[in-house]
Amino acid sequence: MHDQHSQTIRTTCPYCGVGCGILASRDVDGTAKIQGDPEHPANYGRLCSKGAALGETVDLEGRLLHPVVHGERSDWDTALDTVADGLRRIIAEHGPEAVAFYGSGQMLTEDYYVSNKLFKGFIGTPHVDTNSRLCMASAVAGHKRAFGADTVAGNYEDLEQAELLVLTGSNLAWCHPVLYQRVKAAKADNPDMRVVVIDPRRTDTCEIADLHLPLAPGTDVWLWNGLLHHLARDGQVDYAFLEQHTEGFGQAIEMARSGGSVPDVAAQCDLPEGDVMQFFRLFTRTDKTVSLFSQGVNQSSAGTDKVNAIINCHLLTGRIGRPGTGPFSITGQPNAMGGREVGGLANQLAAHMDFAPEDVDRVRRFWDAPKLVTGPGDKAVDLFQAIARGEIKAVWIMSTNPVVSLPDADRMRDALRDCELVVVSEAMAHTDTTEVADVLLPALAWGEKDGTVTNSERRISRQRPFLPAPGEARADWQALCAVAERLGFGDAFAYTGPHQIFDEHARLSAFENDGRRDFDIGGLVGMDRAAYDAMPPRQWPVRADGADTSRLFADGRYYTESGRARFVPVEPRAPVNRPDPQFPLVLNTGRVRDHWHTMTRTGKAARLSAHAVEPFVQVHPEDARVFGLEQGGLARVGSQWGHFLGRVVLDEGQRRGNLFVPMHWNAQYASQGCADAVVNPETDPLSGEPEFKHTPVAVAPANAAWHGFMLLRETPGAHPGCAWWAFARGGSFVRYELAGNDAPDTLPAVARELLGNSGDWVEFEDAARGAYRAAWIADGRLMGCLFMGPLETLPGRHWLASLFDEPTLSSADRMALLSGRPPAGVPDAGRTVCSCFGVGENTIIDAITAGATASNAVTAACQAGGNCGSCLPEIQNLIVQHAPAANRRTA
Repeated sequence: MHDQHSQTIRTTCPYCGVGCGILASRDVDGTAKIQGDPEHPANYGRLCSKGAALGETVDLEGRLLHPVVHGERSDWDTALDTVADGLRRIIAEHGPEAVAFYGSGQMLTEDYYVSNKLFKGFIGTPHVDTNSRLCMASAVAGHKRAFGADTVAGNYEDLEQAELLVLTGSNLAWCHPVLYQRVKAAKADNPDMRVVVIDPRRTDTCEIADLHLPLAPGTDVWLWNGLLHHLARDGQVDYAFLEQHTEGFGQAIEMARSGGSVPDVAAQCDLPEGDVMQFFRLFTRTDKTVSLFSQGVNQSSAGTDKVNAIINCHLLTGRIGRPGTGPFSITGQPNAMGGREVGGLANQLAAHMDFAPEDVDRVRRFWDAPKLVTGPGDKAVDLFQAIARGEIKAVWIMSTNPVVSLPDADRMRDALRDCELVVVSEAMAHTDTTEVADVLLPALAWGEKDGTVTNSERRISRQRPFLPAPGEARADWQALCAVAERLGFGDAFAYTGPHQIFDEHARLSAFENDGRRDFDIGGLVGMDRAAYDAMPPRQWPVRADGADTSRLFADGRYYTESGRARFVPVEPRAPVNRPDPQFPLVLNTGRVRDHWHTMTRTGKAARLSAHAVEPFVQVHPEDARVFGLEQGGLARVGSQWGHFLGRVVLDEGQRRGNLFVPMHWNAQYASQGCADAVVNPETDPLSGEPEFKHTPVAVAPANAAWHGFMLLRETPGAHPGCAWWAFARGGSFVRYELAGNDAPDTLPAVARELLGNSGDWVEFEDAARGAYRAAWIADGRLMGCLFMGPLETLPGRHWLASLFDEPTLSSADRMALLSGRPPAGVPDAGRTVCSCFGVGENTIIDAITAGATASNAVTAACQAGGNCGSCLPEIQNLIVQHAPAANRRTA
């Protein structure tokens, strides 16, 4: 909706599943102004560093602005004809199952709905899946086994009302920062609230933990089964709830009894017995308990069993459907929930219906779609493996970058390269996936899109446009409908706006429902364009009476055939691939604080690239000693599937025998930086979700003859040709971290190749140390600088980067330039800690040594930590390191 006075648009953040409301407006110079929406019930005005920086990502640099066919610029009619003709030919020759669609939790619900209707309903292929398979499919499967439907029962207020919050497999502080700040504030307001973090790594989320359980990767079921056994043995069973509302209790308890003693659990999970007992006792005595879980649980070959092991403990104690209780699945993408609503997964039909004969008949009649598929198709990994085998010959990929995000990523790239027809709908011109596309269709991006998304607490919110569509970009649903028309299905796809698609989606949810299905937004049927535009956030089910539903299962009624929740007996099992002498370590992958997915959006924002500028491998210091790794050096991580190169970061919070690598980097931002090239392609047999958290690997130093970095005022036309590089954007410059194997006496020639020969060139060579430094100056402005040599000779980057903000170099700066250190009296802020305000580590340390010995005092002194709060754990660590012990505070 529009604020009539300021032309402010209420919209929704496009990042994680928290679903924060945003106030967006366009300034007179065309830039975007972004604020948190204080009235949105997900965030009440808060934004994380990524959301706050959205205004820096909506420029048109790098955008795909016109269709491309076989590498050549084209027009929409030609591109759409190419897609339709290709699909028609392949279907005629090989049948509809030779065609696939692969979507994304970043698609709007309306786009998602149309894609599923077209491919499952009218083309007749079951091979329709989404990248949500990679993050939430195990939660979906676990919910359906226990509740009969993919139902998240609770809401965010339950996290604040709980007296015990168990965060398992979730680095909430970095992956869902706004929700983390809500929890942190609730804990500060309630001295009785306790937080347990279950995670192999000691992450920033542990800042609020009363107990951290760094269990061995893959042992979650042993822990939760042990808890179930303990609860039953100690009499913490809600027998009235069990008898009236559940089934299967006996089998689940019998399964949990084996190996369920505290010593057995501690041994299996590699945890101290006292910590296991403390967790069991906390859970036992705390009625208002919420167990929040995310990718650390889901992304496993036993992910579904882990989900059900958690749910079993809540069913046993009756802690579900009441305020401050329940299992809670926190989604990773802005519309992973909406995609599940419309049948985005290969094992679903629309509106939370499955492939039961009555569901197939119902959807077929509603859509008037005689070709509607009658059974599930290939899940994500299986789908791309079918492409590799030549069984699927055409695939349309929308709003995702599977060449980077799928496990065994190099094989997935090869599969697409050999596929007959690859169509990619994308906002950015250059991604790892667009490079293997036959047809590129320019899509709208956030700020231009118009539709809805659903967050982790079932809250539907509007994404509204506040920027014009650039170039020839179109809404995804429009491209899908245009192809549908060319294939002869035009009458079923004659939508004129997203409000009509949403209305059909709502009508299908209520069709022959009568309360038998959890997803029902029949109360939103009949909205015209104006009502759709004005729609506030709504929490489903919204049935015919029009009322939102904040919490489900309060009546003890579930969506199984019996109406009872099911206990699921789960037998612990180890990950499929285990360490061995060749690959003795376990690789864990995940997110960093300021980047998201494959960086197509966050990589555009200088402040989001300042905290983590290059791919890295996090390793325990003792493991580093064993494998010959040094802080700041390069390491090669390899598995039987692929390899990765990154900077070594020593971290005592990392489990011995385990490595952590971020998932974000790809060929656009680093050479050999794709983590998922290393990850094994094993999946959960029920959910199809990959084992991203447990791949056996080896690690070794990646020796280089020289290390270096290069700062440039202008982005070069191509990335450097040296052995290793990583790219990041700065405010007035771009940055490359470099390494090479060139002989020291060739460094001047290498420098000329990297920097160019024009302008005023200054250089310094120390042949004895193998060091070389050069700078390029034009009209008194620094255009570029390059530092090469042994790692220990390289200066910091931050003062040098600040010189690109100067219109001309001062004589003092010019004299100090090749030293890499600021002149006397000029501060060097150091590496960025607070992205929101651009505050560096040295600035924070100066504030601490000047007397700011609590995090709120640091904020008062230099602003760091004063916006989203994501950097507060890091600030606290700096306080511990640099404040006199007697003066340290934790507030």
